[in-house]
Amino acid sequence: MEMCSLERIGMKPGRVYRNLYPAALVEKALSRGEGHLADTGALVVETGKYTGRSPHDKYIVDSEGVHDLIHWGEVNRPIDRETFRAIKNEMIRYMDGREVFLFDGFAGADPEHRRKFRIINEKAWQNLFIRNLLIRPEDEELEQFGEPDFTILAVPGYKCDPERFGIHSEAAIIIDYEAHFVIIAGTQYAGEIKKSVFSVMNFVLPTEDQVLPMHCSANMDPETGETAVFFGLSGTGKTTLSADPARKLIGDDEHGWSDTGVFNIEGGCYAKCIDLKEDEQPEIYHAVKFGAVAENVVMDPKTGEMDFGDRSLTENTRVGYPVDFISNSQKPGRGGVPKAVVFLTADAFGVLPPISRLSGNAAMYQFITGFTAKLAGTERGVREPQPTFSTLFGEPFMPLRAEVYARMLGERLEKYGTRVYLVNTGWSGGPYGEGARIRLKYTRAMISAALNGELDNVKFVHNRQFNLDVPVSCPGVPAEILDPRATWKDRDAYDLQANQLAALFEKNFAEKYPDIDPEIADAGPRQLVEPAGVAV
Repeated sequence: MEMCSLERIGMKPGRVYRNLYPAALVEKALSRGEGHLADTGALVVETGKYTGRSPHDKYIVDSEGVHDLIHWGEVNRPIDRETFRAIKNEMIRYMDGREVFLFDGFAGADPEHRRKFRIINEKAWQNLFIRNLLIRPEDEELEQFGEPDFTILAVPGYKCDPERFGIHSEAAIIIDYEAHFVIIAGTQYAGEIKKSVFSVMNFVLPTEDQVLPMHCSANMDPETGETAVFFGLSGTGKTTLSADPARKLIGDDEHGWSDTGVFNIEGGCYAKCIDLKEDEQPEIYHAVKFGAVAENVVMDPKTGEMDFGDRSLTENTRVGYPVDFISNSQKPGRGGVPKAVVFLTADAFGVLPPISRLSGNAAMYQFITGFTAKLAGTERGVREPQPTFSTLFGEPFMPLRAEVYARMLGERLEKYGTRVYLVNTGWSGGPYGEGARIRLKYTRAMISAALNGELDNVKFVHNRQFNLDVPVSCPGVPAEILDPRATWKDRDAYDLQANQLAALFEKNFAEKYPDIDPEIADAGPRQLVEPAGVAV
């Protein structure tokens, strides 16, 4: 069966290993010199010069069937099918006579919206990684698996000739949506496989199933089943805040929203582990065990002890493990229609409220915008916040136009009356370097109040500058921190900083989304002549 499947794409491998269990894959990885075993039992590997995703090496085959659907540009770069086939064929020839590892798995915890993926790997450790990250079929399901909906061929040992193929580098991540095939060449970073699956689902779920795919985490109340989803870019606390011990974790990164509720697209987690500490993130810390794959974590070769604080290989150290390594995970990964949607942003400008409620149009504006702020690399105390706008909180993985996803979100918010909150996990009382980061315990209290309905009967005031409704009180949170302007000693400095951020919002939206519905465009931040303050 395996050989027949590989022969169909023209591959003539040596030995084929299909759907091995973790112990066998770890054994193969170790015997092939692909990694080492840590003292916790985790498999530790290094990915070479590619220690993160390579967005400039990602392409989509520009074919007649998808041309008018794809939002072409800097993110979704076109490539012709002839080049795709040429690289694919050379990858296949490279694998002739070599050991091949196959994994057949599912994307989508809801059987109604599930897709079958076949992953063909050169590396045993990458096969273990994707086994952890996708949904693992039962033995009976494997017997009936049949042909996949999509195939991914990952061959890091094959290096592209960029001059001959007219591409960016020796690496290439290319999706052919019509051929239902993905190739990943020249890079060992396993996140490319995970995100290729997500990119496929972000195309097929809206166009074929009318399901909204989301780059978000999700959890649920274990008693009531009430569900919440959390959108947020790196550093906003998405993983930390959704891993609430009082709630069940549905998933930490990728979900679909159907007519019946939310479902996890994955069957695993891919967590950052730089500076990982047991007392701060115990669930993730204890998931770095046998069966998990740790990428680019520095390990003592004598003791096998991992140093999570060592950045010598990369800041982007990662661990991939099955979701059931988390004790409070929801099995299967499905929840109800979200009662609340939370947009997380780490505002280093220090001007956004720590929590606010959004109208429908304002929610779509913030969803499309995907704002957070990161800190510039500086010297000798020079610190300047840098705005980051990532469409839909996941721009690199969204092949369709932003309005397609935004419209689907807006329809669901209106249909189900879902509340939307913007939560600032960044700074208050001043920008980074002057103010202080909002305390995690207050953020948790605000989110709990929003999810438990404790804000439903609280008075809100409207912030005209950012078009947000701000609560005047929240259980467990000092009232004085809820109005960001009031936390600044110099109110004029706040007004100046707020106007600066509002101008960045306006510029970003005008440049990237000139054709968006005016009602949505008008629902965002705006520059003001007079102080922003709040107005009922």
